[in-house]
Amino acid sequence: MKLERAFYLRDDVVQISREMLGKVLYTRFDGELTSGIITETEAYRGHDDKACHANDGRRTDRTEVMYRRGGTAYVYLCYGIHHLFNVVTNREETADAVLVRAVRPLEGKERMLRRREREEVEPALTAGPGRLTQALGISVDHYGTDLLGDTIWIEDRGLNTGSAGVASGPRVGVDYAGEHAKRPWRFWLEGNRWVSRG
Repeated sequence: MKLERAFYLRDDVVQISREMLGKVLYTRFDGELTSGIITETEAYRGHDDKACHANDGRRTDRTEVMYRRGGTAYVYLCYGIHHLFNVVTNREETADAVLVRAVRPLEGKERMLRRREREEVEPALTAGPGRLTQALGISVDHYGTDLLGDTIWIEDRGLNTGSAGVASGPRVGVDYAGEHAKRPWRFWLEGNRWVSRG
């Protein structure tokens, strides 16, 4: 079942980030469906998190979408190469978001392999935020996409993620945030091979 708006509108982005593990991220572009189980996420909180692009109300052309209502896609280009997919949470004018860092492929694996120019379905296909967006066809063209629509969405399919628990640790690549970088707001399915190296 597709996640409803209420899932995204809650005010605890850290909890939402944890709860997104095991959900299924879908894309449908040009009639081609691809999907993957979310195995790794990171939480970013706008009002008191120096690692967040919109920390303390910072607004730029890039971050403006973070101030929309929850359930909107925030996609940005990292290092001029990687398209990173984030889920905006909370209500309008509160800039919280969850970065999806890794998925385990489900549907459309052949299409994912073609997009990534790879031959084997292995963690290198979708374990990492830039890898998963390429495999699923997500780019900055999808900035601002409503996640309750029919191009990008997330479902709760009640999947059993196995006996693995949820592990947490510092987020990746945010050392500039000082003490805030140490917050254990990166979550992943413990023991799951479809997780980035972090």
